[in-house]
Amino acid sequence: MRTDKLKELKSIIEEYKTVKVEKFDKKDSDKFIKSEVNRYYLNNGSVITREKILKNYNSGSASIVIPRLINGEYLTVIEPRVHTKLGVGVGFPAGYIEAFENSYSAALRELREETGYNSDYLIKLDEFYQDEGCSEAFNRIFLALDAVKVGKQKLDKDEHIKYMTFNIEELEELVRMRYMLGVNSKLALEKLYTAEILMNNIKDTKEKVKVLKRIFKEEYDYECRKDN
Repeated sequence: MRTDKLKELKSIIEEYKTVKVEKFDKKDSDKFIKSEVNRYYLNNGSVITREKILKNYNSGSASIVIPRLINGEYLTVIEPRVHTKLGVGVGFPAGYIEAFENSYSAALRELREETGYNSDYLIKLDEFYQDEGCSEAFNRIFLALDAVKVGKQKLDKDEHIKYMTFNIEELEELVRMRYMLGVNSKLALEKLYTAEILMNNIKDTKEKVKVLKRIFKEEYDYECRKDN
């Protein structure tokens, strides 16, 4: 990894590390994460009981977006991940899909809010259940080609996010150095390896989009999508 990049990354990690934890009680009605218990009647006559996690009364489905800049580098976000051993995580922009939007618009919104970047070329690379044993959350991974800076970050009051760019080899190093350990980002990175191979030696962005959509079985432009 480039020396200046590693130095900057370590500085941000040090800034975001937790120095103190204290108990904070909230009313159940005010908690973001809740759960409900249901009985499920199976076709074979069995009845099972399962607890389901809810996030702000919704499934918690999310969009993860991998922003690729015109120079071929990738945009990552660094933020406090207080439940991890390091206390800080490096990953790709991501966020929950709101009730009023689909996964494509959520991906672009999160990209703009967390980094101030935008893209006209968004391709879905994969989709997966976050934790099918206790949640309905169904996440989508997107690749955003030719991402460009269009404005400032628009973070919530409790969000603390800084962003950095890395090349594909440095992204691999982030995993080996145990800075990128979140399952969403690690799975996204695995899909990115395939996309990089497919885009190799293709200069025209629209041609890249065409190839990626065909291989990843992406059928529609994001403006036309109606999924949740």
